[in-house]
Amino acid sequence: MHQQPSQSSPPSAAREDPPRSSRGPFPGHGAGSAAPEPTGRPLPPAPASLSDSPSLLGNRPSPVPGRIRRPAAVPSAGTAPGSRSAPGLPPTHDALICVALPGLAISGEPGQLAGRGLDGFYRGGRRLLSRCQVRVAGREPLPMQARMTGADSARFVGTLRVTPVAGPDPDVVVERARHADGTERITLRNTGLRPLRLPVEVALGTDLAELGAIASGTAGPDLTASVHDSGLRWATADAAACVTADPPPSDALASAGMLRWEVELPPGGTAAVELRVRPEGAGPLRAAGQAATSPLAAAQAAGDDPRVAPLLHAAVADLHALLLRDPAHPSDTYLAAGAPWRCGMAPAEALAAARMALPLGTRLAAGTLRTLARTQLDGPGPGAGMIPGPRRDAGPHLPPGCTATEATLLFPVLLAEARRWGLPEQETRDLLPAAEHCLTWLRTTTGDGIYLPDPYPAGPVRCETQAHAHRAALLGADLLDAFGRPGATELRQWAQNLRAAFRADFWIEDRGGGRPAAALAPDGRPVPHLSATTVHLLDTGLLDAGRPAPGLLDKASTEHLARLLGTPAMDAGWGLRGLGTEEPGHNPFGHRTGAVRVQETALAVAGLAAAGCEKEAGGLLRGLLGAAEHFGHRLPEMFAGEQRSAGSAPLPHPAACRPAATSAAAVVLVLTALAGVRPDVPARTVTLRPVRSAPLGELSLTGLRVAGAPFAVRISRLGLAVVEEAADGLQLGS
Repeated sequence: MHQQPSQSSPPSAAREDPPRSSRGPFPGHGAGSAAPEPTGRPLPPAPASLSDSPSLLGNRPSPVPGRIRRPAAVPSAGTAPGSRSAPGLPPTHDALICVALPGLAISGEPGQLAGRGLDGFYRGGRRLLSRCQVRVAGREPLPMQARMTGADSARFVGTLRVTPVAGPDPDVVVERARHADGTERITLRNTGLRPLRLPVEVALGTDLAELGAIASGTAGPDLTASVHDSGLRWATADAAACVTADPPPSDALASAGMLRWEVELPPGGTAAVELRVRPEGAGPLRAAGQAATSPLAAAQAAGDDPRVAPLLHAAVADLHALLLRDPAHPSDTYLAAGAPWRCGMAPAEALAAARMALPLGTRLAAGTLRTLARTQLDGPGPGAGMIPGPRRDAGPHLPPGCTATEATLLFPVLLAEARRWGLPEQETRDLLPAAEHCLTWLRTTTGDGIYLPDPYPAGPVRCETQAHAHRAALLGADLLDAFGRPGATELRQWAQNLRAAFRADFWIEDRGGGRPAAALAPDGRPVPHLSATTVHLLDTGLLDAGRPAPGLLDKASTEHLARLLGTPAMDAGWGLRGLGTEEPGHNPFGHRTGAVRVQETALAVAGLAAAGCEKEAGGLLRGLLGAAEHFGHRLPEMFAGEQRSAGSAPLPHPAACRPAATSAAAVVLVLTALAGVRPDVPARTVTLRPVRSAPLGELSLTGLRVAGAPFAVRISRLGLAVVEEAADGLQLGS
């Protein structure tokens, strides 16, 4: 057994994880106690995933986000406005979430903003309007349809029967077009044969609360309005918002928060009112994803499977909606982790999403890397070179993990692969020092040992951390060689030693053929549970000439892992469960204990396809596409891992972000993995290794970007790939 080196603990971000009740082989990780806090200088905290810990973040873009707090109680759907007594996080699974960061508009399917739960228009993490209730002739329209019309917009349709002699048919249709930029257009249409004169009332209200306060139940009551311009205004000591109407109302009642119009509708006629919600003194929303020059290509898909086109369209739209700018460097954009809970920088997720989205161009990767390089810790100290990140819950068998470690190891990987996809040499060279600092941290932290342990006292040696470290070493060495920098030989030798040790220490033999351990406990004992984190062993990275880097598993172990991931214990029929059904602590709704996480499923599909395990890759892929269809082609970050059966549908998770950056980028990954697109722009080649079984039939992908130019590829039903558009001088590799 190879022993991990003793070392001082590098710093990490403060965490706010709840105590765990399960027992395990880790000090401080047992019944009624939280995992041990790290020692040393603390890292600047970064936003945690709501699904990783119950932490909340407003959508204020910042390269080093502020401290986050654990929520306590929040209002339920049945709570009256002003009351905040019901416990639990507001559910998001049935909400229509319009996103154009830093703007959000969140509502339920009826379309009325009733001031309950998360209802409202938001900007920068603050709720500007929580109530917007329309009444026509004293009655609310009957909800008929609610649907998203884009990543940033939704449409609601209701009807009314205002003429008693009209029979059972409605004679007024009320349509509401809602946008994340803070606008709502209310259109009334007379479908009857008689002219109508109708009073229209819109009741408005707000608490001007921060998103975190809303979730924690401390938002407070609605504020008193004042008449302002052609609408209403609300203010606190530190914030103010106003709603203006076009055309102006005939009457505005501040005490009731009410705007009124008298509308005349001839037969077949229409009338409309447009509301604009803004912070006082602010102009129209300038969302980064709606700029004229986007860092993301508008890729499209078509083929035998009708689901691929809307799926990729929705994914690209969601990625645009989640774009944020570094306030100090507006030319640098990155992805927020997800809405509504994580509308800010989460370093590991931002890097992972940018990596999966490389087929859409390298500009997002460059902006993400530059933004995070500015947060990198300098020395001296054991944390020098790290990218700050929070601790992440890891389920009942392991203490919370450190996303700072993951982000630090992802940084050189993203830079190396972005170079392969066409990141200009000078931009790569400018980012190289930050990547070198990450690699120096890796070698300094491992020292004379083999494994990279957790940066906490008595922490485990995690399987996925070794996979991240091994990939960073190989791709980092490749990057150093390309620019004539020292250290590549040492990194490759360490990676070779790690492979040998891992294959000896992490593979647990059993009657079923064995499995990789989830971790090694501090005393060297393997933690045997089978979880989706093993997919990181399949994600080895891209080297020159389209070669996948070697992995920590040999060919036989990789094929056996593929069989394990394809069993009903792991494959829910909709995607890969976070924890196998036969493992202690399995919970189909547990975000690390059984829920299907889209990113891990996509990594499994891509990794299995690259390893030649096409049967298992195809099964997971078809399951994920089936789930996407039930979610309107907008995949959440996770959903329940209930087993698929005839006529069933995937169960949503009430706290999942939707949209989520990693889920949207995962769509790009799985579709390009089917074509096996592996560029090496420095060598002016692109290699295609399509999935020969063609699990989706014929598939064409257009509007991708390789070497900064449009790239298109078509895969036939026989699994043959043809390049249909590419940059001048780009050759097909062998």
